[in-house]
Amino acid sequence: MKKIGIIGSGDVAKVLGHGFLKHGYEVMLGSRYSEKIKPWQDAAGPNAKIGTPKEAAKFGDIVVIAVKGKYAVDVLEEAGPQNLQKKTVIDATNPIEDTAPENGVLKFFTGNDESLMERLQMQFPEVHFVKAFNSVGNAHMVNPNFAEKPTMFICGNNDHAKEDVVAILDQFGWEASDMGKATAARAIEPLCILWCIPGFLRGEWNHAFKLMKL
Repeated sequence: MKKIGIIGSGDVAKVLGHGFLKHGYEVMLGSRYSEKIKPWQDAAGPNAKIGTPKEAAKFGDIVVIAVKGKYAVDVLEEAGPQNLQKKTVIDATNPIEDTAPENGVLKFFTGNDESLMERLQMQFPEVHFVKAFNSVGNAHMVNPNFAEKPTMFICGNNDHAKEDVVAILDQFGWEASDMGKATAARAIEPLCILWCIPGFLRGEWNHAFKLMKL
């Protein structure tokens, strides 16, 4: 049974944790705040474990980082880069500023010519980051019930890591579209901004992106 370590204690971490358990993985949620994730463990069954970020990083054959973007570097340092070397790390973070959206548009702390994932890849060069799960709400991350299979845009520098993520996305009911190297996160991360606009303006949160091909 493949093991998944998830670093985070919020809704995204918990939803993805349940998703991996549903599809037969063993899962550990890692957080500084064990009280926030103990109820998840209690409800999730025997294959659910909790620990610290470092313990989750060691535990996972594949690791997910699902924290606020501004904390991503610090949390990965706490988890221990040595525990993540050569591992596939699914990066579900976005570089969202702690300010209110303007006309429904979120603000990022990155510029047009950089992305948070590139910062993480530069800081931790031995980690195989793959951007995914950043451009849809957590309610639709696992086996979404849309009229058509939605598209999850991914990117990363390591092809084998992307193959790991494509296999997971297929299990989770998504069509993966590989946009290339980590540089493509400059385009994928802002999809979060676009996805959120209908929600902030009209309370519409039940949608996803679809790449149409001839």
